[in-house]
Amino acid sequence: MSLFTFSAQEMATRSSSLRIGVVGFGHLGQYLVERILTDGATVGLTLAFVWNRNPAKLKGLVPDELQLGDLSSFANRQCDVIVEVCHPQVVKEFGVHFLSCCHFMVGSPSALADHDLNENLHKAARLYGRTLYVPSGALWGGQDIQRLNDSGALKALFIRMSKHPSCFRLTGDVLSEWTEGEGRRVLFRGSVAELCPLAPNNVNTMAAAAVAAGNLGFNGVRGEIVSDTALSDYHVVEVEVTGPDGFSARTVRRNPARLGAVTGSATYNSFWNSLLVCKGHGGRVYLC
Repeated sequence: MSLFTFSAQEMATRSSSLRIGVVGFGHLGQYLVERILTDGATVGLTLAFVWNRNPAKLKGLVPDELQLGDLSSFANRQCDVIVEVCHPQVVKEFGVHFLSCCHFMVGSPSALADHDLNENLHKAARLYGRTLYVPSGALWGGQDIQRLNDSGALKALFIRMSKHPSCFRLTGDVLSEWTEGEGRRVLFRGSVAELCPLAPNNVNTMAAAAVAAGNLGFNGVRGEIVSDTALSDYHVVEVEVTGPDGFSARTVRRNPARLGAVTGSATYNSFWNSLLVCKGHGGRVYLC
């Protein structure tokens, strides 16, 4: 990733493309930045800026002119879409400000479990005519859940996420000690609203489902996280949907992942495809 100069033709392409600001430069942020720099011209995307809490991490990987040192100055970069892929706290601090200037794709939708923040972001989207995009991530069948919800027929939604214990980043001490080979252990079962603060980096898939199931909301959607030392090669996401008159559907997704990886490998391409959808859908929340 070393695109430090641009030809006149490339500059013309950049000026007509959708300008993307990337907030966060972890594994997912690096992937998105590299895809934009490499493939952006062919799909109508150009990089406006990249911000990271540790700016030293950008050196040699992101062109100097695209590095943003102070996130509060993001408005100077004239973005069409800002993509957050770092931490829910950034959504809390900057989400409304982002929407005041451009569309916003929230890669940490677990932040939306905060009722007041969720309401403020909805209001900002309507006020400024911007779209709050929520990527599906590892959620399979999100649009189907949303259609069932919008028709008023969604009765219940349950999601179980099972991972190797090294893949969890929890704020509590429920997984403070584990031993290899211990097998399967249920860490938490309850509402997604309760679960998001416990595992903000692990349950964004559940948060996306709660957005799709808006009539149930974060308090009505049930979730479970499971530590399983047998899952050394992939994460498992199980979704159970209940509708009227005995209708139900269950999906099981195995998402390849390395030991210690918070995000499964298939989710990276899912985020890229979600970004390609962010063309502007008015003052609303949009699952992409």
